[in-house]
Amino acid sequence: MLFALILTPLLAEKEKGPISDDTIVDQVRVKIADDSEVGGQPIQVDAHNGVVVLTGKVTNDKLKSKVEKLAKKVKGVTGVDDKLVVSPD
Repeated sequence: MLFALILTPLLAEKEKGPISDDTIVDQVRVKIADDSEVGGQPIQVDAHNGVVVLTGKVTNDKLKSKVEKLAKKVKGVTGVDDKLVVSPD
């Protein structure tokens, strides 16, 4: 019985299919906005077949790296195309 309770949610999740690009974009945007260091940076997020495309400006390389890491943590992301530009001003 316990085995069935554990397995049921896993099977149900697989039946839903892959996560949509729209959902991925929304979740990446939320992660970026919620982060105290990178929230507020002018960053655009797009996704194509699970690959997140990041564009816009950040003030330093540390933030650029952090945004990429945040995007990679989102469920359904298969890759990140980081096109962010570092611009201190």
